[in-house]
Amino acid sequence: MAELVYRPVIGAARTMFKALDLKIDTQGSEHIPKTGGAVLVSNHISYLDFIFTGLGALPQKRLVRFMAKESVFRHKISGPLMRGMKHIPVDRNQGEDAYAHALRSLRSGEIVGVFPEATISQSFTLKSFKSGAARLAQEAGVPLIPMALWGTQRLWTKGRPRNFSRSHIPVTIRVGEPVEAPADQYAGAITRRLRERVQELLEAAQRAYPVRPKDASDTWWVPAHLGGTAPTPAEVRELG
Repeated sequence: MAELVYRPVIGAARTMFKALDLKIDTQGSEHIPKTGGAVLVSNHISYLDFIFTGLGALPQKRLVRFMAKESVFRHKISGPLMRGMKHIPVDRNQGEDAYAHALRSLRSGEIVGVFPEATISQSFTLKSFKSGAARLAQEAGVPLIPMALWGTQRLWTKGRPRNFSRSHIPVTIRVGEPVEAPADQYAGAITRRLRERVQELLEAAQRAYPVRPKDASDTWWVPAHLGGTAPTPAEVRELG
């Protein structure tokens, strides 16, 4: 079926990124299968992460169907786009419907994108992973593809104003080798292994990131354990 919406949206995103002069560094896209289903799993630090996660699959000429909050599909602007790109609505009260939809997509050879932390990490560190991605991969008989993003939080994240100025922000994308999800293994163990792999990729992306904060007022996007002033995970939990 022709992608009448998805490809023009990709073109618009690329035009916007070029206008912003973003420096996007992608490595490891060859780990994304050229054909067949897979669950693409990434950390989550920005409202724009789904766009950059999708960009990581483009070198293999793959389009990613993301699982996203059902409310996004009801919005008058984003709704038609989300439906046109065949993304998967998630209603927290009817999660089994979204799971079944994602499973059908995987079995038909699609790549499904999942953020297993569920919400944006305000500490910019990895939160705990929900096991849904592993269970989907197990049931569909497809691999899990780990990915890490870094720098996207500087564009637009929770609790901070958007920065869509021409500020030449680097974005680093790292894709790792597939994590197998055998049906006879405990989903929790697979999820722990997957999280470890994403953590390794995140640390690699942070090491490769080409810039550091300009001054003390620019340290908000760096995690506390790396010397920045982002809230620690414990502080985020206290804020509720």
